[in-house]
Amino acid sequence: MGFPKLLIEGKPGRIEELQMNLQKKLNCVNRKLNIAITRIANPYGHSNILAEFIAGQLRNRVSFRKAMKKAIELTQQAGTKGIQVQIAGRIDGKEIARVEWIREGRVPLQTIRAKIDYCSYTVRTIYGVLGIKVWIFVNKE
Repeated sequence: MGFPKLLIEGKPGRIEELQMNLQKKLNCVNRKLNIAITRIANPYGHSNILAEFIAGQLRNRVSFRKAMKKAIELTQQAGTKGIQVQIAGRIDGKEIARVEWIREGRVPLQTIRAKIDYCSYTVRTIYGVLGIKVWIFVNKE
């Protein structure tokens, strides 16, 4: 999760509740399970968090172009070299599914040595399932 404040400030005892649920799922009730929460310095520099942000926007019926442009703006503020966002499916509830994408900066997908952070994410809207793909060219030499 990119925003630990949501986990910590939500309700008191939320971490303990998460710990108990994980112990039940993993069948290790007799052993102690430690959970460490770390803060991410640039959350919008990670493709998973950015895809979840776009999915939340689309669930709230925001225009897909506005959601993609906002995500690109947040990623550029995080200090990356380039980003590409692709949304596929019944965009804006149209009858025919289509693919829309926006690229800003450099995203060298053919260069093997390039550090590219990728995420594929699906979101269920009232019109159907949309697929979100995010490529981020990280600024690491």
